[in-house]
Amino acid sequence: MPIYAYKCASCGHAQDEMQKVSDTPLSVCPACGKAEYAKQLTAPGFALKGTGWYATDFKGGAKPAEAKPDAPSPACGTGACPACP
Repeated sequence: MPIYAYKCASCGHAQDEMQKVSDTPLSVCPACGKAEYAKQLTAPGFALKGTGWYATDFKGGAKPAEAKPDAPSPACGTGACPACP
């Protein structure tokens, strides 16, 4: 169920309310009783918990090692590398 932020324009009382999406918005302030209680525009407040969600499946963990090219030893003696004399 979504959590909505409400604020009274008359007394300034602010409170979060858990409501169904289909519920009608609240309009009466629980603090002062005036009909100036309005829903505020806020970021959505919800959490994805349990297995199967991006936050738990891909968070952290070891990353695959990158393939490093083999560096020739400075004294390989083959003459094929820049380090050879």
